Amino acid sequence: MKRALVLALVALLAACGEEQSELKQELKQLTKDLRGKVDPLPQVKPYEPVPYKGEGVVDPFRPERINVAQAGSAPSSGGPKPNFDRPKEPLEAFPLESIAMVGTLTQKKEYFALVKAGSNLYRVRKGNYMGQNFGVITSIDDNQIALKELVQDSGGDWVERTSSLQLQEVRK
Repeated sequence: MKRALVLALVALLAACGEEQSELKQELKQLTKDLRGKVDPLPQVKPYEPVPYKGEGVVDPFRPERINVAQAGSAPSSGGPKPNFDRPKEPLEAFPLESIAMVGTLTQKKEYFALVKAGSNLYRVRKGNYMGQNFGVITSIDDNQIALKELVQDSGGDWVERTSSLQLQEVRK
């Protein structure tokens, strides 16, 4: 029985080999006239710079013009300015958008706000600084902290801007 099974398998394999050889011959016959053709690459045109020919117009790419414009926009000396000599408070390392007000606290008739920055909780009061724009706390109530920030405008002058932090609902 084993012998018959082995003979049957050998016969099947031989038949498969004959089919493949027929297929290979047919494929060879069909593809004998085919030749691959690759289109030539397109000709690359060399880069030609175009000179600026604005008649009666100042060349905006001339470096001297840029330096003159920068020198003419020096910030004025009037208006508020931040105190750079003051030691920084811990909350000035965080952007105001990343600080969250999470509660309020009254201690010895003084009103405090609890804020979360990073993984730490801080107690702040009126006059403390927070945020990266020299923000000083001007008032604290049950729902928000009001700040006065100093930011530079496009001309380089310092201008005051009011901001506030709203009380955040704490999720457990």
